[in-house]
Amino acid sequence: MSDLQLVNDRLNALINNLSAPARKEMARTIAKKLRASQQQNIKRQQASDGTPFKPRKAQPIRSKKGRVKREMFAKLRTVKYMKVQATSDEAVVEFTGRVQRMVRVHHYGLRDRPSRNRSEIQYEPRPLMGINQSNLNLIGDIVIDSLSS
Repeated sequence: MSDLQLVNDRLNALINNLSAPARKEMARTIAKKLRASQQQNIKRQQASDGTPFKPRKAQPIRSKKGRVKREMFAKLRTVKYMKVQATSDEAVVEFTGRVQRMVRVHHYGLRDRPSRNRSEIQYEPRPLMGINQSNLNLIGDIVIDSLSS
């Protein structure tokens, strides 16, 4: 057995020694911190690995002149659409309701119709959610703080 597996088993044993409400509170804290991290990534218009989102496509010639003044996904990063769920076994950050479909299209770069009367458009992949090394370090810190208290 590798050393990493041994550490993982001992850490799981320590976490399982916590009471169910304590584990749930730890999971809720982790989910809230991850949501804040994802909201910041969306605000900065970048994926979790730091690469910037692909810019919007240029509008057709006949459309209005001027630049688009609002940023992409401004409403999606609000608490109304990014919900946190926590149980004693898991922490979940997810998009809710009707926006899940739109998020899936943009996250994976799928084809979709922007409105009923328009033709399908191939969207650029813009990963809205993801885990990076700083998130993993944050989760580790929260787990250590929960175990030490």
